Amino acid sequence: MPNPSKGTSRTRSYIQFITTPTADTPGTALLLHFNNKRYIIGNIHEGLQRAGLQSGSRFFRARDFFITGKTEWQSNGGLLGMILSIADASTASAAAQADNLKIKEARRKAKEAEEMTRQKSKKGGNKPPQQPTKAHQPGNPLQDPKHTGEDSTITLHGGPNLTHTIATARSFVFRHGTPIKVNENQEEEGATAQDRDFEPSWEDDMIQVWAMPITPTTTDAPRPSSPRKRSLGEYMDDNASASAGALNDQWSVEPRAPADQDKRDQQIREFIVEEMFSSTWRYDNLVETQLQDVVMPARIYVRDKKTRKLVTWKGPVPGGTASLPDIKVLVRQPWPGSLVDHLPPTKPSAVAMSYIIRNHKQRGKFKPEIAQALNVPKGPLWSTLTRGGEVQSSDGKTVTPDMVLEAGEDGGGIAVVDLPSQDYIPNLLNRLEWETEKVMKGVGAIVWILGPEVSNDKLLREFMRSKPDLSHIISSPDHCPNYLAQTSAATAAIRHNQVDPLRFPIPVHSNTVPPSTGTALDQLMSDSSQLQSNFLPAKRGLRIDLEPSFGIAEDDVVSQVDNASIVQETSKKVIHLARTAQKYVESHAADAAALNGDLPSPDAEIICLGTGSASPSTFRNVAGTLLRVPGHGSYLFDCGENTLGQLKRTFSGTELSEILRDLKLIWISHLHADHHLGTTSIIRAWYEEVHGRDPKRRTPSLTEQLLDPVKFLEEGKRLFIVAHGHMMRWLQEYSSVEDFGYQQLIPVTSFPAHWSQPEKCNLEWNGLNVGFNTSKDPAMRSAMRKATSLSNLVSVPVNHCYGAQAVSLTFPNGFKFSYSGDCRPSKEFAVIGRGSTVLLHEATFEDELIRDAEAKKHSTTSEAIGVGLAMGAKRVILTHFSQRYQKIPSTASLDSLQLRLEEASDGAEDPMEDMEPLANIEAPHSVGSDPPIGVVAQGSQQDGLSEDSGMPLSKLTATSSRFTSLESMADLIQPQPTSMKLVIAFDYMRVKVGDIVHLERFTPAIRELYKEVAWEEAIVKKKKAEKAAAAEVTHSKPKAGNGGPETAKPRRRSTEQSKKKEERNRSEQREVERPGSPRAEVPAELIESKPSPQDRGLAAAAPITESQRT
Repeated sequence: MPNPSKGTSRTRSYIQFITTPTADTPGTALLLHFNNKRYIIGNIHEGLQRAGLQSGSRFFRARDFFITGKTEWQSNGGLLGMILSIADASTASAAAQADNLKIKEARRKAKEAEEMTRQKSKKGGNKPPQQPTKAHQPGNPLQDPKHTGEDSTITLHGGPNLTHTIATARSFVFRHGTPIKVNENQEEEGATAQDRDFEPSWEDDMIQVWAMPITPTTTDAPRPSSPRKRSLGEYMDDNASASAGALNDQWSVEPRAPADQDKRDQQIREFIVEEMFSSTWRYDNLVETQLQDVVMPARIYVRDKKTRKLVTWKGPVPGGTASLPDIKVLVRQPWPGSLVDHLPPTKPSAVAMSYIIRNHKQRGKFKPEIAQALNVPKGPLWSTLTRGGEVQSSDGKTVTPDMVLEAGEDGGGIAVVDLPSQDYIPNLLNRLEWETEKVMKGVGAIVWILGPEVSNDKLLREFMRSKPDLSHIISSPDHCPNYLAQTSAATAAIRHNQVDPLRFPIPVHSNTVPPSTGTALDQLMSDSSQLQSNFLPAKRGLRIDLEPSFGIAEDDVVSQVDNASIVQETSKKVIHLARTAQKYVESHAADAAALNGDLPSPDAEIICLGTGSASPSTFRNVAGTLLRVPGHGSYLFDCGENTLGQLKRTFSGTELSEILRDLKLIWISHLHADHHLGTTSIIRAWYEEVHGRDPKRRTPSLTEQLLDPVKFLEEGKRLFIVAHGHMMRWLQEYSSVEDFGYQQLIPVTSFPAHWSQPEKCNLEWNGLNVGFNTSKDPAMRSAMRKATSLSNLVSVPVNHCYGAQAVSLTFPNGFKFSYSGDCRPSKEFAVIGRGSTVLLHEATFEDELIRDAEAKKHSTTSEAIGVGLAMGAKRVILTHFSQRYQKIPSTASLDSLQLRLEEASDGAEDPMEDMEPLANIEAPHSVGSDPPIGVVAQGSQQDGLSEDSGMPLSKLTATSSRFTSLESMADLIQPQPTSMKLVIAFDYMRVKVGDIVHLERFTPAIRELYKEVAWEEAIVKKKKAEKAAAAEVTHSKPKAGNGGPETAKPRRRSTEQSKKKEERNRSEQREVERPGSPRAEVPAELIESKPSPQDRGLAAAAPITESQRT
């Protein structure tokens, strides 16, 4: 427990609403702001990180999270992503500070050397060099490159099961140097006022917190939790920490009290969380073992007898058919957390967390005359007294702060109450804190985070009326409109809708509260004029000032998106170009029908829910794509955080219900967080839509599934989850925290087929092979095809991370959809996807960043197009763009880089290879000038794969046998009426397969639209620069007692930084000079020296046209 000072100075502090309940911000989050510290309070929901980026909130400075409500995904679904972002930001900050310290040290040494040389050149002999200052002496922490200057520990405060929730993510979360502490609060049973002293449950040097765990008056018996299969104690080192070492005996046959078992189980979870974020495990730690004892998959090394260098073992490995030599090899030491196959069981908790949060008592004014009378000399001792410390007077007496300070004032505070349902109200109102002055003194408001219809409860309304001296702010879907929370993305969608309303819908929203839902608050406000100012709905940006005086201010409330204003701002030229395109499409419908004549399921629709990479941004959400095939069903490909929110913005309530009922399968390509953290919410929404909200609904047992799996499939109402086994373990372990529908799933683990057998893939469910073409049971094969409406599903490993796969789905009518996930261009993927109707491929990097793409195992734009050419795909959609391209990537011209399709064996074979702390962070922006990475093979045409490139040459042309680059391949695309068509994906885009041919007609309008956007942003940047310059001038004004203004020292750039800046400037100049570039028409004086990469490309639908090649 921190030891706060006896009082704090009256510095400004306030609480601000970051989110209120909407479709894509499903909870309420507040930010408590001090000058040097931040706290997040409320729901850490999906979409919070993105909302924070939109509002400019500095979440990365937060180190304490007070999570309200129940420990369920609805309340903390954004927590894992938030922790990852903060940890990565902390690591980057620490690295930057370490670099700065190294630079300063180098400068100091250079200065010392220069001084020594100068002294030697003087007459009179050599003088000793100047002794280093204290700051540069050995052992000083400021010299340590790892020194960051602040505690990086993140503390999570919440209810039961919070530690378990985080520990379930051990397969895909691993970071160094960001310790996580979890403070779980339990309900105090039978506590009375006499039993409690009402001291804060937690405090630091800024705030005091009283946690209030609240249980409902009625609770259902928890479902049995999943059995535990394996123990951490089997793998614990004898020298492990004391808390972890105590777990080694957990499988003792001696009887143990339930409380002791619960304590040991919790220690396991805590150990895993500790290892996830502050482990001493290193990626390069190798251990020696016998080859036969290696647990696969793993990368095996041996030491070369001649060079003594480590080389990869190329011989037989365990699990193969060849006999193993009796030799010792080196493998990576497993990360301790990864050795736990299953967590100890837990059960759902009904506890909902609320908090009373208050600033420390503000210290009173210092009385110097009293201090002098007490013989305390003026100077440092006075400062010690004002900071709350005791001192000794000149006559040896102890003087305490209360002797020389006026009486202080109580710090301001609020209560944050989260009530998921009306069942929690009685126990909340009976809390003793409400009548305890020690707790409530200084509290000026209650923030009510209420579930649907909770505000209609009479007891709650009466309680609110009984507190007229407090302000009551209600955040509830009943009282907060479903406004567009992601302003930037919504603005872009509205403008896209003006260009092509059929493919770009306006996000579903409402700026008003339905009249039927606001009655409770209206009644409270109309009871008396005195209460009207005390009751108000929560608004984004609403501020509660705590210090220096309490108050509620609406001057920072964010205005709602005004659709009409955005529409009016669009120029007439854009509208004219868009209408011209629309008329052309209407008049050439017959031509389009002819082009689509050979396409199966031309009415199949692709909905782009998230088209960004790594982490959410203001313009693009993370990965998620919905495929709707009429007569067959709906299919989701990856579910990044807040995919459900994107669905709710894209479809109205009725249509969304239809999609959820029709959802057949979710495919998760790999376990990077940006591809699957939204899966739980999707499953829960499907579960509630298909199976109802009755908590006593029937749950099928594992025995039923095993005894008659075919019958289980034929019953219907099942959702397939196809992914790596670690994904299944995560879902299974989290299902013991809440019932989100796991028992109704068909969790299928995919075992990719070898590329030589592209039509076969093993799919395992409950230990059974249920593959479409590999199951030995004809009834099972038939049941699988009926349940999924597919005729085949094939996956292959790709080069990205451990377990990454690409997939191809084939439908009975011949429609074929292939999805790359994240990967380098893959030969095996081109094989299984041959003849695809639609290819959805990642294009994370621009072509000029080929080296970044190789380092991070992603694809460039040209490489993605090349895969489409290789598999003969009829339509290609590019997605998963780096977040540095906030709006639109560049496809205006293809790079002349040579293409090489890579083998899957180039990817990670060892799960530990994906445990690098920064494995998912993009490399710094750089422009490569290296030579092409490969040469497309030359030679006679053949129906197969080129040995060098993997390109099926017969698919490219019937008249030429030589291709030296993607640029020459691109020449083949446009002239042929049945050739491949290319589309750039945007969030919220809905396009039918048969309509892809139309999108190229809207390219001129999109170009002109983003030309205007670039102009507007340049003006905004200029204004911001002028404002910053004015602030700098104000800061440099002469100070009292100073003879002149303070001149800020110019920031010195390192040689490497200067080179990078020069390259960026050259890149910008090329962009300005490029014909058709929007920046070419923006006045030079409005363009900053650092270009915005997202302005580099403009094609919304980008088939490679003659004008672009020119």
